[in-house]
Amino acid sequence: MILKGAEIARYVARPDPTRPALLIYGQDAMRVALKRAEAVKALVGEGAEEEMRLTRLPGADLRKDPAALLDAVKAVGFFPGQRVVLVDDTPDAAAPAIASAIGEWNTGDAVIVVAAGALSKGSALRKLFEPHPAAVTAPIYDDPPGEEEITRWLTDAGLWDIPRDAMRDLMALSRALDPGDFRQTVEKIALYKFGDDTALTPAEIAHLAPATIEAEVDDLIDCVAERRARDFGAMMRRIEGQGIAPVTLCIAALRHFRALHAAASDPGGPGAGIGRLRPPVFGPRRDRMIRQAQDWGMRALEDAIHQLIATDLTLRSASKAPAMAVMERMLLRLCMMPRGGR
Repeated sequence: MILKGAEIARYVARPDPTRPALLIYGQDAMRVALKRAEAVKALVGEGAEEEMRLTRLPGADLRKDPAALLDAVKAVGFFPGQRVVLVDDTPDAAAPAIASAIGEWNTGDAVIVVAAGALSKGSALRKLFEPHPAAVTAPIYDDPPGEEEITRWLTDAGLWDIPRDAMRDLMALSRALDPGDFRQTVEKIALYKFGDDTALTPAEIAHLAPATIEAEVDDLIDCVAERRARDFGAMMRRIEGQGIAPVTLCIAALRHFRALHAAASDPGGPGAGIGRLRPPVFGPRRDRMIRQAQDWGMRALEDAIHQLIATDLTLRSASKAPAMAVMERMLLRLCMMPRGGR
């Protein structure tokens, strides 16, 4: 049986112990590892290793010792309960040993969970699992987790009250982070909300999400975009103290103002434009950027972008002007620009 789309997440969350084997494979090793761990935990629970109900076998070893898998599948455990044999980093050369173990499998034997990397259509493992009437195949692609899967993770962690705006930001975050970082962020959110009966908020998600750019640079660009000229000097001194390169500042500012321009020029309005940005913007930062785009207006943002591009060219040229002074003057000029391009 071959699982597709949302079927994979549902099956991995509740694997059928009456099926002899599950193959999980994919290009992204982290995604495969997360699904493999979830399937094993769902089958045998938390204390399986201590109770010797989980046996781990390196897939590469099965070529030399094919009987090891069948022995592990048939072994009688000292503790009662479901058993699993996990075969990791499995090459195609292990397919004969796995086929033999599946052929000898009976109800009550250990379920075989096989994890592998990217497998071609001609792979021996796929040819074994895909047409098999009882074994299950779960191909893992580079798709972010869906709402159903995220909801299940949060529910398992004890978070039941997830408003729509919070779920929207979690979905955006799942597309911005790699799977391991996102899963850790979900666990961090669960710990943060432990014992807290209030609903999860976008502000809490934004606070707990890992930073995607240098926080000081982010604060400085916001200061410029919000024309807080009085705060600019102190922030600029902190940036200089950190040794951040002027070109880095210019790139960050150009990226930010281009995002604001895309939002301001969107036919659906700044809110719709910010919603289309990639990587996605969520939580209070989304509202902040919407206000910035509205405040500047499309034409003023175009002027700002032209000035930033000119500054970038100057910084990368053979000019002998002090680079940080050039960048500081440029940002201060943006700080002093009139609202709405007037």
